[in-house]
Amino acid sequence: MTLTANLVFVEEVFYIYRKTPSSKRTIFIWINAAAPVIATTSCIGMWIPRSTMFTDFTAAVFFAIVIHKFMLMMIKECGGQKLFLSRFENDRFKISTGPCCCCCLCLPYVHITRRTLFLLKLGTFQLAFLRPVLMFLSIVLWTNGNYNLSDLTPNGAAIWINCFVGVLTIIALWPIGIMFQQVRVLLNCKKIIPKFALYEFVLILSQLQAAIINIVALQGIIPCAPPLASSARGAYMNQQLLIMEMFLITLISRVVYRKRYDDLELPECTDQETSDNKQNTKINLNGKVIEDGTQNV
Repeated sequence: MTLTANLVFVEEVFYIYRKTPSSKRTIFIWINAAAPVIATTSCIGMWIPRSTMFTDFTAAVFFAIVIHKFMLMMIKECGGQKLFLSRFENDRFKISTGPCCCCCLCLPYVHITRRTLFLLKLGTFQLAFLRPVLMFLSIVLWTNGNYNLSDLTPNGAAIWINCFVGVLTIIALWPIGIMFQQVRVLLNCKKIIPKFALYEFVLILSQLQAAIINIVALQGIIPCAPPLASSARGAYMNQQLLIMEMFLITLISRVVYRKRYDDLELPECTDQETSDNKQNTKINLNGKVIEDGTQNV
């Protein structure tokens, strides 16, 4: 399954290079690579159990970058930052969205300006920047014997680093939710809802599923099977599930992203062109010119 997923991804890369504008190629390749990369790291971790921590760190760092790329993709699909700001200059962002403030309905709407757009991009960029730094710190502490994933006591470094990473992840997901709520109607013709759903599935399966299985394994609910301990067997089960899940997501992504993006037009542009054409339509009938219902001889 991992090999097939990578072959499908390579074929998709060739398609993106042929059919997609150059300004969007890198972003689409990064986003489409999330599932194959996670499947590959899971396969390596399954066959080499001692490399599990490193493969998990690699997948986590890669997906942190993908989160930022997804934010940039939504802006690019609107025509870029300048067109986005001009299109929504009179609108406001709804910030009472998940995962931070979905219950805070009293929060005010925020004007869409260059500054607020920069803050949204900064919210996703901080995870793409700090996640590799924290993973590098974890590896340094692990080589010194101070980092152990099974040590969740307050005196251990793992609990503090994981909690900090969790906070950074939630902060990064908040701007994605805000932006999606703003552009989902406009970009419906560009399949933004299926793309967002695939992004959410990868997030839940690669992050939340792994966390749940690790907690269950550390509690001893998953029995050990020599030579694998309970935690190692939990990681093994998670890797097997991820390979199958990422394989399916890779196939679905190929269908969702397989579109000639240079041929698409935003609904507002199409409506505007249609109205302009109606206003400029002239009907020649018996030597008379009829324009907008007014007859001129």
